[in-house]
Amino acid sequence: MLSPPLLVTITLFFSLPFIFFFAPQILPPAPFTFTISDDLDDLALFTRASRAAHSVSTTSHLGTINPKPKIAFLFLTNTNLSFAPLWEKFFQGNRDLFNIYIHSDPSVHITPPGGVFSDRFIPSKKTFRSSPSLIAAARRLLANALIDDPMNQYFALVSQHCIPLHSFRFMYRSLFGNELTILTSFAFSQSNYKSFIEILADEPNLYDRYVGRGEHAMLPEVTFDEFRVGSQFFVLIRRHAVSVVRERRLWKKFRLPCVTEEPCYPEEHYFPTFLSMEDPNGCNGFTLTRVNWTGCWDGHPRLYTAPEVSRELVFELRQSNFSGYDYMFARKFSPESLAPLMDIADDVIFRD
Repeated sequence: MLSPPLLVTITLFFSLPFIFFFAPQILPPAPFTFTISDDLDDLALFTRASRAAHSVSTTSHLGTINPKPKIAFLFLTNTNLSFAPLWEKFFQGNRDLFNIYIHSDPSVHITPPGGVFSDRFIPSKKTFRSSPSLIAAARRLLANALIDDPMNQYFALVSQHCIPLHSFRFMYRSLFGNELTILTSFAFSQSNYKSFIEILADEPNLYDRYVGRGEHAMLPEVTFDEFRVGSQFFVLIRRHAVSVVRERRLWKKFRLPCVTEEPCYPEEHYFPTFLSMEDPNGCNGFTLTRVNWTGCWDGHPRLYTAPEVSRELVFELRQSNFSGYDYMFARKFSPESLAPLMDIADDVIFRD
């Protein structure tokens, strides 16, 4: 008969594979922290973007001989862009009305999709789910878009799991107005345009997220009454993109790691909180990206699979409760959904 000490030793030995395999799913992830190098790189980039934006605002005009304003599409990804063929079809024929920027986790091998995505990757840093690294990545995308082209007037953040729900022209007209010929005056009337970002003040567990870094960690910069939550994905107007890359005060708080067992999802709080404090009247208060959270409990939204793709699903996902606006994007779709989505692209998705 085995002695108790020997039995314990054998049990521990055979438990090692189980612990190795399941530990990442059982134990909370190590807190993410920024290095001095990360901070300095980002600060230099954001300073360049701020200066570039200031230079454009004082010297550039969108006159009748200049190009029309553009939408900057900001892709935030840590996997391949599985829906690149669908996006390629979405962008087709509108080359002078958009720009693309991609932030991809450098620790993950990603196959360049080519086409309109060629050479559109920006210098990127590693990202972690439910961490301030996602805030920093979005700010890098905004900064690069501000520096790259002064005609970028709207900035749409999407993920690799997002798909378009309408044609590009439908989205462009929805954002800028129906009369494309009058858009040359956009620079002089930006105050009439608003950002599309979800800003909520009464969500369940809001206080638990507020104290996720410590009971008083957000003070005095952000009181609980000022704390907001919203979708990670937004469409910002240019002046808000500039404000975000210039912002330093709130970032010092939101960059702090969570200390509670439950993640505090900083990427869902920083942008809604900052813009709610900075310019509440300049925000529509809702997102243009449809996400289904029904029955979800682990921080991941409903995943749509290939058998679910249909004309009816697209029509359903477009519908919103916001007067005058459809949803323009939807997530989260599995990579296998690409084939059936391409099958209905011309007759359903891009037929408005």
